[in-house]
Amino acid sequence: MTSDAIAVRVPRRSAAHDLRAVKVVLHREMLRFLNDRTRMISMLIQPVLWLFVMGTGLGTLVSGAIPGLDFRTFMYPGMISMTVIMTAMFSAGSIVWDREFGFLREMLVAPVSRTSIVVGKCLGGAVVATAQGIVILALAGAVGVPYDPVLMLTLLGEMFLAAFTITAFGVMMAARMKNMQSFFGLMQVAIMPMMFLSGAMFPLANLPSWLHVLTTVNPLTYAVDPMRQAVFGSLHVAPQVDAMLNPGVSWFGAKLSIGLELGLVTAIGAVLLGVAVAQFRRAD
Repeated sequence: MTSDAIAVRVPRRSAAHDLRAVKVVLHREMLRFLNDRTRMISMLIQPVLWLFVMGTGLGTLVSGAIPGLDFRTFMYPGMISMTVIMTAMFSAGSIVWDREFGFLREMLVAPVSRTSIVVGKCLGGAVVATAQGIVILALAGAVGVPYDPVLMLTLLGEMFLAAFTITAFGVMMAARMKNMQSFFGLMQVAIMPMMFLSGAMFPLANLPSWLHVLTTVNPLTYAVDPMRQAVFGSLHVAPQVDAMLNPGVSWFGAKLSIGLELGLVTAIGAVLLGVAVAQFRRAD
């Protein structure tokens, strides 16, 4: 008795297969987000509380120092950043969840490059975080920010860039982690100090030298500042108020341009994406 061997044909890897893999991973991230109402709501509560509760409270203390401007207007770009960053990190953390339940192994043995899996995950996290940030954009009028189409589109693009970079950072961290507790513990240690030192909640002008150095070396500073520059560019405020609340980022006394700041965020995102891909190639 003889048996005929059944040939198994594995599709050859190609750019089309990799692009389809990117699309599938991105689509899965969006479906996961849309089906998790609790996550959608919880990711919005914190920035809204900071903006309307803490922003209003602090505004009563500094109202005399910033005539003609609501302090919540100053905090608004920072709250957009907080929403985008937290959502992006949670999207990246789903990798650890997939590893715990075995789905990640199925993706890694698929006949597609691991680069496409990482790119799809980063794009998915960026799209989800940007969609969440649109809700905060809708609150612009409540804090004195005009609904200028150019401003909204500018903030939308800057949100996506920041979200992609942060998701790449989260994917890099999650690539080798085995459980969610470790990931979220590390996320708190890494993200919260970076968020507080980005200028999201306080102006970057007249800082002590040690704090100025920390804000300058913080990558998130270069994601928050372009959003604030865009918001203040659409407002009519006194020059002294603008100099106090929107001084920009300076290196050795020279103010950086918005283009350079966005270029730095892009470069950091590309480096983090490359490291994340390398981590995945070594993953089991």
